[in-house]
Amino acid sequence: MTGQTLAAARADEVRGRLARVDDPELDEPVTELGFITAVDVDPRGAVTIGFRLPTYWCAANFAFIMADDMRREVLALPWVRRVDVVLGDHMYAGKINHGIAHGLSFQDTFGDEASGDVADIRRSFHLKAFQRRQEALLRHLLETEHDPAALVAASLAELRTLALNAQGERLRARYLDRRHVPAPAGPTAPAFVDVHGRRLVAGELPNYLRVLARVGVNAEFNGALCKGLLAARFGEAREAPDGQPGLVDFIRQARAAI
Repeated sequence: MTGQTLAAARADEVRGRLARVDDPELDEPVTELGFITAVDVDPRGAVTIGFRLPTYWCAANFAFIMADDMRREVLALPWVRRVDVVLGDHMYAGKINHGIAHGLSFQDTFGDEASGDVADIRRSFHLKAFQRRQEALLRHLLETEHDPAALVAASLAELRTLALNAQGERLRARYLDRRHVPAPAGPTAPAFVDVHGRRLVAGELPNYLRVLARVGVNAEFNGALCKGLLAARFGEAREAPDGQPGLVDFIRQARAAI
């Protein structure tokens, strides 16, 4: 393998790791949101990642969480010796880039300016992601004629071995990736619990799913707005794929969910 081919292969590996990093509020990969501007790899195992956000004033704690997650994910590659995540054109770019480069915490990076614990913020948004992923999986299972009583009675081990179609397998994998957030996720634990770790009740599922729908509509609206702002800021036309809802559709969904 030539040096150029190796560099290209390693850049692809880096992008694969970055695809595992989600915007904490939107629960979508930073790679799909258009936040990654560059991936550079040198022969000594140093990686530089260019990073941007929709507005100059995007929340510093969100930006820090994403940059820190990028650094951690890419450092997990065995050949990587150093990772520089470079946030551009943001009001706190200098501080965030310095903190990430030196492995500092959010509190150490911002000192007295830091408000709130990043760990608490991260958990809060992981819980919302858990709810969105759970709703998507449950609706799919119910639409494909799985029995509600059997679903809520199932253990995690049973959910993992449940025969599903390709879409169901994808939704299950995403849900299981967040199932540990509200409560322990051992094989005998309930497959479906609420944010307090309580097993769901079959008769309450319709109302429970309506509550979760409100969480999802809000996040999807924010995601559409975020993508629109990014496109406007950097002069990029990013049209939604056919069949994908726009901002007006999200407003209508929000009204229906209330």
